[in-house]
Amino acid sequence: MPEQLTLYGHKIELALIEANAPHKAYQVKLLDKPEWFVNKVNPAGKVPAVTYGGPDVDPEDPSPLSAKIAESIVILEFLADLYPDSGLLPKDPVLRANVRFFIDATTKHFHDPFYAFVRGCEPYEYFLKGIEFIQGLLEEGKDFAVGDHYTIADACISPYLTRLKVIIETDLGQYPVGMGYKLGDELKGHKFAKFMKYVERMLERPSLKQTHDQESLIMFFKTYLAERVQ
Repeated sequence: MPEQLTLYGHKIELALIEANAPHKAYQVKLLDKPEWFVNKVNPAGKVPAVTYGGPDVDPEDPSPLSAKIAESIVILEFLADLYPDSGLLPKDPVLRANVRFFIDATTKHFHDPFYAFVRGCEPYEYFLKGIEFIQGLLEEGKDFAVGDHYTIADACISPYLTRLKVIIETDLGQYPVGMGYKLGDELKGHKFAKFMKYVERMLERPSLKQTHDQESLIMFFKTYLAERVQ
């Protein structure tokens, strides 16, 4: 029997589903984390986090005997190591390096400029340059970020793609009104066709459809942005 594995937060669940890994998922409210989570799972209070090993207990009462692992990228690498036959990390060392480079690029060229735009700190052109960089990493004719198989590179960027979808469809953000829609129009152009085809493939993955809740994400954005202006 595999060790117990409990996930707190949904971002990493994509990789768990893709690896067919048995697990329990507990959704922690991002803006209202319970005290027990901070005390018993991650003192930094951040999600996602996982507990691994130890007795099979209620997620709200994690065992001190289980390992506590935090930070998205660390957890993704841990899962790839835990399930080496899943393909989450390729066996080829060059492809493994490419996966790690793509993940690093996701943080620097997608995550950071995306939130800078959403918070009204940077124009969307800054974000588009980041998307152009990511697009340049995508190999023509391939379905995935790296190689011929779904990897932790795809799992890393996919949650951000759902957030991009929300922004360009709802115009939610602290930027001037209409800029979210305008960003969406820019992305429909030929220049970003390869990137948008990749986005479409990732959004259609059963693992993402199983874990993504558009309405909950919209509510999170509204609450997050409202708290920033208080």
